[in-house]
Amino acid sequence: MSLSSILCADAIDSAIKDCQAPDSFCPKKFFQLSGLSKKSAQDVKKVFGILDNDGSGYIEEEELKFFLQRFSPSARVLTDTETKGFLRAADDDSDGRIGADEFQAMVLS
Repeated sequence: MSLSSILCADAIDSAIKDCQAPDSFCPKKFFQLSGLSKKSAQDVKKVFGILDNDGSGYIEEEELKFFLQRFSPSARVLTDTETKGFLRAADDDSDGRIGADEFQAMVLS
């Protein structure tokens, strides 16, 4: 399954373009622009599964760095500041990784 089977390609492009500059990525805004925040909880979990590159059931800091590239291979990697900020914003239980429920809560809030 690919992200473009869940989200509109134009919306993904718009979201990627909005955060091209280093340190301009805002997860909430990205979720809104890509249309993910309007999707069902089931679709959000599907997206989580795609983003969980190693299949561990969590999105770890190393996977977060390549978050934008999972949506578009030509996108940039997140900066360390963006990666750590994203992790802090979503990691409710402070275990250093984002679980499916934490991801869903952040996207749909």
